[in-house]
Amino acid sequence: MKIRTRFAPSPTGLLHIGNARAALFNYLFSRHHGGEFFLRIEDTDRERSTQQAVDVIFDGLSWMGLDWDNEPVFQSTRQGRHAEVVQELLEKGQAYRCYCTPQELEAMREKARAEKRPPRYDGTWRDRDPAEAPQGAPYTVRLKAPREGETVIDDLVQGEVRVANAEMDDLVLLRSDGTPTYLLAVVVDDHDMEITHVMRGDDHLTNTFRQAMIYRAMGWELPRFAHLPLIHGPDGAKLSKRHGAQSVVEFRDEGILPEALCNYLLRLGWGHGDAEVLSREEQIDLFDIDGVGQSPSRMDYTKLAHLNGIWMRRADDSRLTADVMNRLETQVREGRGDLEMTPAVHGRIQRLMPGLKERAKNMAELAENASFTAKSLPLEFTPKARKLLGPEGRAVLTGLKPVLAALDPFTPEAIDGALRHHAEQHELKLGAVAQPLRAAMTGTTTSPGIDLTLAALGRDEVLRRIDSALENADAEASRDAAGAR
Repeated sequence: MKIRTRFAPSPTGLLHIGNARAALFNYLFSRHHGGEFFLRIEDTDRERSTQQAVDVIFDGLSWMGLDWDNEPVFQSTRQGRHAEVVQELLEKGQAYRCYCTPQELEAMREKARAEKRPPRYDGTWRDRDPAEAPQGAPYTVRLKAPREGETVIDDLVQGEVRVANAEMDDLVLLRSDGTPTYLLAVVVDDHDMEITHVMRGDDHLTNTFRQAMIYRAMGWELPRFAHLPLIHGPDGAKLSKRHGAQSVVEFRDEGILPEALCNYLLRLGWGHGDAEVLSREEQIDLFDIDGVGQSPSRMDYTKLAHLNGIWMRRADDSRLTADVMNRLETQVREGRGDLEMTPAVHGRIQRLMPGLKERAKNMAELAENASFTAKSLPLEFTPKARKLLGPEGRAVLTGLKPVLAALDPFTPEAIDGALRHHAEQHELKLGAVAQPLRAAMTGTTTSPGIDLTLAALGRDEVLRRIDSALENADAEASRDAAGAR
């Protein structure tokens, strides 16, 4: 049997992290077994389905590197096929037309609640003579569900699960406007697409019992089901905004790499020994359903950040530079006024990337740490940086300026030698030379190695920043002196 899995989201919002994990597990399972992975957009809810949400799904899966086979299937294009199956069920006596009005259905529910029974449809039209139907009245089509015995599912994660058929009512297959319900459409589409394994959240387990009835009414073979435990917040409650990011887009915007997110989601509910950091190739090689646990998982944002740091340090510098440039350019377009995205900025960031990525936990932090390379003058100094530009710091900068202006070549090695020589000459510790220089270059007290930072900025920019820092510090000292008088 060739394994065929699918990811079938509804385009009604963001790509939630739980859905993203289901997509990943389906993808890895199919690839591990040499099978196929399909994408189906379940857009039968036309009022809530939007093109924007469809685009979010496509973008999110592509960003995660989950390439699907063939063209995506849009459920809304298959309504004719869904209706055809309903007609077959009617002809086989496995379904019937229900003419109950909304008011009658509500009265049924109210009566059931008053009698402390589950508010289910009572089968009013199940065995009635169709000749009794009111002429021209709208109707739904309901499945004639079995009332005796049990529906049993041999779930690949949950084990054997069962429900008494008496607990389920005759579900609606076709609405009064002729559109298929979700429960029907999923079964028909999975059957026609020859899906062999359905892996999804265990909040679908009740749906599975109902869908199994449709399969059996049609005489179709059921796929194997695997219901994945849900992802909870760190406190064990349902994952919500108060916990942090919940969707793929949010994690991407916060600067999580796709490799890190996929690696983390894989380990969230699946295990293989002590393996923690796994490449996509290793994931495909190792993943199988028997490693999926039965208990709900808890998001650990700290662990995700740790994994992200590992994957950032492994990432190609050119790729990280491109991402940082895009983030900074977006900030400029959105109104950030202290950046000048000149052609030189890309080269500066690229040269500094090996050092920059060692200090950042995510791409947003990396972009902010790199932003000093594009800042316009005068820089805005942090309090600690401003303190470094006191009288001693200004004296260091004044003494270094001619040294750096004459330095040739202006390389990290030459810069390091010049700074050490200057420190020795003036009986200073190297930090007393490097720190005011770092403050003048970045406006902060942190950066990659000062030799690398100066070389990346280039001689002309270094001298400009020294002049600007001295001018700024002198002006501030004058204001302080005037205030003291």
